Amino acid sequence: MPLFVLICRDKPGALAVRQANREAHLTYAQGSCAVVLGGPFLDEGGAMCGSMLVIEAEDRAAAESWAAGDPYNKAGLFESVRIDAWKRVIG
Repeated sequence: MPLFVLICRDKPGALAVRQANREAHLTYAQGSCAVVLGGPFLDEGGAMCGSMLVIEAEDRAAAESWAAGDPYNKAGLFESVRIDAWKRVIG
């Protein structure tokens, strides 16, 4: 199944939104067989400021649908979401 990388950048000053929706996001991501790996980006102070996920999806539309259903996205956390097809070569 094709892989897609999601690069999600939080809106400035949205750490409280991230924290309020973290458990729902983790439940969504961990309950999905689509997620290969993922985790937060950290700013220079070590605070979470975005997300990176690698997911399996039938096609780009399915990856976009998965991203749209993420509780973080539904809560308006992200300033931007970039979705790119990706090919695993190492690891």
